[in-house]
Formats: sequence, C-alpha cells, structure tokens
Amino acid sequence: MADEFRAPSPSLSPSDASAERSFDLVAAWRIISKHWATALATMIFVALSVTFYTLGQKKIYQSTATVQFDPNPPRPLGRGVDAVVDMGTGSYWNNRDYYETQYKVIRSTRVALAVVAQLSLQNDTYFLEDLPKDAAAPAPRSVTPEEAADLLLERLLVEPVKDSRLAIVRYNDADRERAQRVLATLMDVYIEQNLDEALASTNSAVDWLRTQLDKLKNDLEASETSLHEYKLSNNILDVDFEDQTNLLREEMKQINDALTSVRTRREEFAARSLELSKVDPNSPTDLPASELIQSPVLQMLRARQEECVRERDSLIGSGKGENHPDVRAANERIAANRSALIAEVKNVQGAVSRDLAIVKRQEAGLASLLENARKQAFELNSLKIEYDRLRRTKDNTEKLYQLVLERTKESDLQRMMRVNNIRVLDRPSRPIEPLRPRVATNIAVGVFAGLLLGIVAALGRALLDRTLKTPDEVERELGLPLLGLLPEFDKGNKREAELRRANRRGRRAAQPGRSELVVHDQPKSGIAEAARAIRTNLLFMAPDRPYKTLLIASAGPAEGKTTAVCCIAVAMAQAGQRVVLIDCDLRKPRLHHIFGKGMEIGVTSALLDDSVIDDESALKTEVENLYVIPAGPIPPNPAELLHSDRFKALLRKLQGRFDRVLIDSPPLVAVTDGTVLSTLVDGTVLVVRAAITTRDFARHGIRALYDVGGKTVGVVLNAVDLNRKEYGVYHYYGHKSDGYAQPPAEPAPGGPAEPPPPPLPN
Repeated sequence: MADEFRAPSPSLSPSDASAERSFDLVAAWRIISKHWATALATMIFVALSVTFYTLGQKKIYQSTATVQFDPNPPRPLGRGVDAVVDMGTGSYWNNRDYYETQYKVIRSTRVALAVVAQLSLQNDTYFLEDLPKDAAAPAPRSVTPEEAADLLLERLLVEPVKDSRLAIVRYNDADRERAQRVLATLMDVYIEQNLDEALASTNSAVDWLRTQLDKLKNDLEASETSLHEYKLSNNILDVDFEDQTNLLREEMKQINDALTSVRTRREEFAARSLELSKVDPNSPTDLPASELIQSPVLQMLRARQEECVRERDSLIGSGKGENHPDVRAANERIAANRSALIAEVKNVQGAVSRDLAIVKRQEAGLASLLENARKQAFELNSLKIEYDRLRRTKDNTEKLYQLVLERTKESDLQRMMRVNNIRVLDRPSRPIEPLRPRVATNIAVGVFAGLLLGIVAALGRALLDRTLKTPDEVERELGLPLLGLLPEFDKGNKREAELRRANRRGRRAAQPGRSELVVHDQPKSGIAEAARAIRTNLLFMAPDRPYKTLLIASAGPAEGKTTAVCCIAVAMAQAGQRVVLIDCDLRKPRLHHIFGKGMEIGVTSALLDDSVIDDESALKTEVENLYVIPAGPIPPNPAELLHSDRFKALLRKLQGRFDRVLIDSPPLVAVTDGTVLSTLVDGTVLVVRAAITTRDFARHGIRALYDVGGKTVGVVLNAVDLNRKEYGVYHYYGHKSDGYAQPPAEPAPGGPAEPPPPPLPN
C-alpha cells in the first residue's frame, strides 16, 4: 500500500524516499550508539561462545609430505629412446590430465587399503576413534578394511602447488606420531605401486613385442622369397628398372629421329615426282630449276636445244625458207636434241620414283621398330609395378622387423633398470603445533564476528522499528516538510502522565489538565519556544497567501493533535492575531474540558442557529485573542453535518470575523470526518507522535487526504524526548538547565506577565 502513495510535494514522495533510503556512516554510528547495549551483549555472547567451543575441541595434528611428478623421467638409454609406457609426456593438457590422475590415485581406495593392511589400522581403536595415544583407553573394536580405508581418506588431503610439478599431501590425526607414520607408509605404498604398475605395463609391452617380432620375421622371409621368384619368372636382372627405362627411352628417341628424317626425304621425293610429272613433252625445255640444278645432263641438253633453236631462227631470219637444206638440217638437230632431252627427263622421273619407293620402305621399317619399342616400354612398366609392390612389401616388413627388434631390446633393458618418474621430495614431518583448534585466531575471529553481529543486531533492531522518531525520518519517509516539533512534557509530573494515559484510553480525566495550555502557562518554556517556531513556519510558508483556515489532524488517536492545536492556537494568539479554535471532533471532543466550556454552545448548535456564536464573550478564553467553539451536543451523524452547506457557511462567517481559524479534527484513518474537513480548509497539519506513530500508518493518513484532494501543509512531530541524542540542535527546546528553559518571571501587580509580541500580518 505504501508503494501506491505519491505525495505531490517538491521533495521526494514517501515511496520514492523509502526506496532510495540508505544508511550513511553517521546514521549507522548513531544507531549503534543508541543500541550499544544490544551490540555489546551480542559481541560478548558470540565471543564467549566461540571461546568455549574452541577450548572444548579436540586437538588435531597435521603431517605433510611433498611429492614430485616428472612427466619426462630419466632415460639411461639416451634421449632418443622413447619409453615403452607413456608416463605423462605430451602437451600441456596431457600433462594436466596426468597430474589430476595422480592426485586421485593418491586418494584411491587401493592405496588406502594397502596402508590399512600394513599398519593393521582396522584393529587400531585409537585410530578408529581418532584419539591421541595418551587418551583414556577406549573400548576395543574392529571394523572392515574398507571402513578403515574410508576413515583414512577422510583425513587425507592432496593440494597441488601452483605452477610446479609438486603436490603437498596432508594427513590429519589426533596423534602426531600416528599422523607421521600413516603418511610415511602411504607415500611408500604409492611410490611402490606406481613402479609396479609401470613394470607390469613394460612386461606386457615386451611380451607383445616378442609376439609381433616372430610374426614379422616370417612375413619378411615370405616377401623375400616372392620377390626372388618373380624376378626369375620374368627374366629380370638386378639392373635397376630406372636404368632399363632410360636405355629404352634413348633407343625410342633414336628411332623416332630416323623416322622423322626418312619421312622428310619421302616428302622431298614426292614433291620432285609431282613436279616432273607436270613437264610437257612438246616443251621439254620448261623444267623445274631444282632439277636443272641437280642434273648436269639436263642442263647441257637444254642449252643445246636452245642453241639449235636460235640457229634455226637465225637462218630463217636471213631469208632462208623452211625447205632450205640448212633450215632442214637445223630442224633435224632440234628434233634429235628434243628426243634426247625427253628421254633424259623420263630417266630422272624413273630415278625419283625408285628413290620414293625406297624411302617409303625405310619409313615402314622404322615405324615398326618404334612400335615394338613402345610395346616393350609398356611391358617394362607392368613388370615394374608388380616388382615395386613386392619390393615395397619386403622393405616395409624389414623396417617393421628392425623397429620391433630394437624396441624389444630397449624394453628389456628398461625393465631391468626400474626407472620411476615419481619421488618423495620431502618425507612426512612430525607435527609440533596442532592444526586446530587455533585458540588465538578463533577468539579473535569470535570477537570480530561478535562485533559484526552486534552491529547487525543494532541495525536490525533499528530497521525493525517502524515508528517515526526524528525530523529527518519524518521528511524522508513522509515526503512532507517538517513544521517543527513539540517536546514531551515533564515525566516527573505524575498527574499529567495519568491524564495523558487516560486520554489515550479514551476515558475522560477527572479534572482538565493544563498540559495543552503550557504555552500560555509557561510562555518562556521550551515547549512554548517550539510552538512559536511552528507558528512562524506556518505563517511564512505562504507569505503572499497565508493559511487562514487550518485543520490539525493525525492519522490515529492519542497522537497529540489536540495538544498541538492548542499550543499552535495559543502561540498565534500571543502574536496579536484573533484566533478561533473549533472542536470538530464530534465523536470524542476535548476542548471544552481544556478551556472549561460547556457543551450547550458549540459546532452542532451553531449549525442549527449560527447566532449562538455571535456573542464573543461566550467564546472567550483565558488566553487573550483566543476564542474557542466547543463541539456542542454530540450528533449521531458527524460526517454528514461537517459535509453540509451550513457548516461551510459557518466557516465562511468565522473566517470573516477572525484572523485565523484552527480546527481540531478526529483521526483521519479511523473515521472520514477529518478527510471531509480537509476539503474545506486552506491546509492540513499532520501531527505524528514520536516513537509511537508508524511510518505506514502516517502514510495511510496522508493518502486519505490526497484521495479527496486535501492539501497537506506539513508535519508536526509531537511528544519528542529531547534527552535522546538523535534530536541534535533541537535540545535547546528542552525545559532543563540548557537552552532557553528559564522559569517564568513574576508578573507585575495588575499587569501581564510579559508584553505581548507585535501582531503578525493577516
């Protein structure tokens, strides 16, 4: 419910203020100093409890030993010889797994059972009961070795040393000699078991290697026999296949070169034959130049032919005719020479044809040789593939055989050397001082813990207290400005205390008390000063539009709202203002008792006839400028009367006649009268009782005002015990020897006790 409340105030709303609450050091110190008895009692109780508990504990001693793990153990056979059994070598993660495994092995049941068996711990009653040897003899008892091993492991700890290959093994026991003996035996058993496991693994590896060695030897002999038989069956010499391939490649190159040359010649002869076939028998002189160059006979015959033709042409040119003997002789020479030339051309053609045929036969032979060489190369490749497979099988088997043979010999040597990669760096020590209890440390921790718990208890007690006590709490929790506080009345006045208790229980006192009029009776008291401070804050909160009508209310009963309204009214009247005080608590009115008025004239009678209040003499009080309108006869329906138009008219009439109108209201939470009145006034002053009114209850009352649109001016903190330290500068309001608490001066005969203060503006 408190989270739903939001106060329309320039400061934080109550819910926001509550959400943002935090303890600073000063506030915490004040709380602790306030509840110092609780803190001190808690600290003493915790410290004594820890001390007695520590002194009653059994002394436990701890023996320690240091173990070194070497992932790279000594290798007497050389660094190049790998161990048959891997002892942790490898990457970082492999080494880490190896270390973690060894830690678990040390705390394994197997090692613990071996220690129990060697020391007969299952029958050692002192060990089973964890008692020192000088303790009273317990009743003999025996357990199973497994149960004794579990007890041993419960007292055993293994702690790795960071960034090293070391581990610290700790064993706790009530007897210091037994702690050293058990841990020493455990270390010996662990080292021996680690060596035995390594040797057992080596023996297993050696047996397996011997079996594989015999098998590989048989496989090697079989592969050698298969390779030899293959070479015999295919006539393969011991010459390397690569050399044979090179020879065959060179032969194929030579044949291919010869074939290329022959084909070139064939093309030459074919071209000559084609050119010679184109020679015209009627014009044998038109021969290719290449033939003429190659054949001197053709050159001679052609030259002779050309000479005979020129000779004939010269004869005809000289005038001789065709029948001239010389011309006929020349023609005959030309014919004879042509026949010789044609015959020679035919001879050349025949020779070229024969050469072409020879070249073609050479080409066919070379092509056949090249094809045979290629076939031989392919056959050689096929033989080489099978040969390589057999040779590779033989070589691999031979390598494996050599490797297994070497590792077998190395394993035999390692088995005889008994190399261990784990050793005890520091043997178990005999403890001198007990591990626990640490008396001084425990007592110091107990005192410190008691101090902390005492502080927590003091703070918790303060947090559980939900009442409003200080001005800071009022402003922070309620989100409203503090108008001031009213100190608590003197507790030595038993009569006043009885009257207040009677009022809280709802009973009427036998006689009216004067505590409500202390401002008038003791104008120089601390309470009067506090009331005047509230008056000043109210008057100067809105100097331009001062509050003319004020409602003084509280969330619940017995919070001092009637006392507060009387003190404020008297303080305003002392300032020279005409103040009327209206008792609107139509359920349990009190103002008529305080001021000695009757019930005949009051609010309820004025609602029937407002002329009853026209006579101010009936409303006057012993306080100058202060007038009181009692509640009058108690009606059955107070809320309806206060919400009526007649009551509103009554308020307007009083506002016109007086400078200030103060209204005493019933509780806001209990009844709705106060919330109805808050809508008819300029502002409402909320009264809370210090150390009595709770935060939630006060918020509930403020929310009731805001729900109906009422305006809350501020809060008055009532019944404050100024002897408490948290009230700080407000101590001068006290009525003891400090501050302004002075006894009132004797009034002059016939005159007032003190001159009245100047009047304040309306």
